[in-house]
Amino acid sequence: MPQAKYSNTSSLPISIAVFLATDTYDHDDAADHISATSLLKPVRQLILASRLPVGQAVFDLEDNLANRMGSAIHDSIERAWKTNYRQALRDIGYPEKVIDRIVINPDPDLPGIKDGSILPVYLEQRTSKRIGKYRISGKFDFVGDGRLEDFKTTSVYSWIHGSNDEKHALQGSIYRWLNPKIITKDEMAIQYIFTDWSKVKALSDTKYPQKRHQQKLFKLKSVEETEAFIQNKLHQLDRFWLAPEMNLPLCSDEDLWRSEPVFKYYKNPQKMSRSTKNYDTRQDAYLRLAQEGGQGVVVEQPGQVKACLYCPAFSLCGQKDDLIAKGELVLS
Repeated sequence: MPQAKYSNTSSLPISIAVFLATDTYDHDDAADHISATSLLKPVRQLILASRLPVGQAVFDLEDNLANRMGSAIHDSIERAWKTNYRQALRDIGYPEKVIDRIVINPDPDLPGIKDGSILPVYLEQRTSKRIGKYRISGKFDFVGDGRLEDFKTTSVYSWIHGSNDEKHALQGSIYRWLNPKIITKDEMAIQYIFTDWSKVKALSDTKYPQKRHQQKLFKLKSVEETEAFIQNKLHQLDRFWLAPEMNLPLCSDEDLWRSEPVFKYYKNPQKMSRSTKNYDTRQDAYLRLAQEGGQGVVVEQPGQVKACLYCPAFSLCGQKDDLIAKGELVLS
């Protein structure tokens, strides 16, 4: 009997299960290959994931839902541009003289690109470049007239807190490092499509994204800065590849998706099942304590981490055990 790659603990119907078990991404499992997205992951995660015994990494189908939804949207955008961009742009109201200048995935050395007679649009292009013994590759989503765009199907949390802003800009910088003739602009755009957007919340909170789609612009790092980052990451991998787990660099708070600490004020220390009020800062919590004449107690709850729950190296990692023991990683 073949080794199962996925579990189906939620008993999803076969109609959905087949969709979630279908991976159309062009993976490259060569030993010398590292993807642009892998370079953004912590050294600890990359090394420990490589040490998992064959067949141990079994993922649940339901965990694939967000990834497959994102892939479906990417595929639809690519298909729309390749099969219907002329009619779609006419329907939007673009003039024919502009539409006629658009060329999909042209040779980047065409003279018409430099003189402006061609408006190049590139879709889902994978390229690679070698540094020492490693081959780095990446596949960007969209480049229009030299500007990189990435499509992110994600939660509103990412937009509000900017938790992945730095990684998004770095990922885009790696794509430019790989494709300097295609990506010529210093600025990129992330097109966020929110999976949990609420119109009610948008009407009541100006910090909440006001539309289901939002664009955010990012400044790209220089090609030189990007290559220095890549070389440093590869050096770290070489240095720690054979190191014992306990000697691997710990994942940072950013890597762990750690939330901000919460300061809980309890007016009656004898009833600690529910706080009287939670505060974002220690100062505000102790100000409330002072306003209550010193009656009560303030308890600091450390920021909680979430990334471990999605890490393929979870079973091999000692750092996550420490986080659980401290109450900073809750499994339920």
